[in-house]
Amino acid sequence: MGATLAQALRWARGELAEAGVASPDTDAVLLAAHLMGLSRGEVEAKAILGAAEPAGYRDLVARRATRIPLQHLTGKAPFRQLELSVGPGVFVPRPETELLVQLSLDEARLWREAGVPHPRIVDLGTGTGAIALAIATEDPTTRVSAVEKEDQAFAWAQQNLRGSKVTLTQADFRDYSPENAGTFCVVVTNPPYVPPEEIPAAPEVRDFDPPTALYGGAGHGMALPCAAMDTAVRLLRPGGAVFMEHAESQVQAMERELAARGFMEIHLHRDLAGKPRATGARRPAVAADDPTDPHRTLS
Repeated sequence: MGATLAQALRWARGELAEAGVASPDTDAVLLAAHLMGLSRGEVEAKAILGAAEPAGYRDLVARRATRIPLQHLTGKAPFRQLELSVGPGVFVPRPETELLVQLSLDEARLWREAGVPHPRIVDLGTGTGAIALAIATEDPTTRVSAVEKEDQAFAWAQQNLRGSKVTLTQADFRDYSPENAGTFCVVVTNPPYVPPEEIPAAPEVRDFDPPTALYGGAGHGMALPCAAMDTAVRLLRPGGAVFMEHAESQVQAMERELAARGFMEIHLHRDLAGKPRATGARRPAVAADDPTDPHRTLS
């Protein structure tokens, strides 16, 4: 007789733990869930009831033990309320980046309260389209644009954004300057920012995320984040805000570079683990007593 699901899960947990996978218990269940077309909770319930091991499970676990990302094996990555299609050639979205979505949604709400019914938001270096799609899905009043340069990542973004109202453009965000530049309320970005000297230890990141989505270039990884700041200056309307993810080691550099470009109200934001994850800043608004500025209360 073949193994039961419960037996297979115990074996998989051991194999994945021995391979150094960070979350062997979760991954063992999610791989079974993928094969069985069930949720994690349903798999655990089936295991208690004595269900059989699904066909192909051990082969899939063996591939995960080589540190191929879980998301590449299942073809899916959860992100806030979404399930995104992912695979080779695109950066796998992380739960930590969900903070950028919330910051953007909160800022959009402030603009609506200030009299802008459809705040414009642009996601620079969108990758899978995760940030852009989450914002557009959770706040349909926004008008969201997304920019991606790399061919493979752009193809994944097209797939994920198909049927949405997000406007996707293939372009290098370093020189992106659309006709409606100067009208965006929010620029949000998770740019490549890993310093060249801080090569990720996890094989899932180091060996499978595209280098063009990881490394930020010269100046301790700040070349591309600084380029995103320059683009934000062109795209934002007066009083508009930029939110950018970065490395823990780049907190002071982010503040310094944003201030050098005239940004104000520079604030560090921490993720749920308490780690410095993103920095937000605002372009100066027009004069506080200018009645034509609907956002003057945020200056």
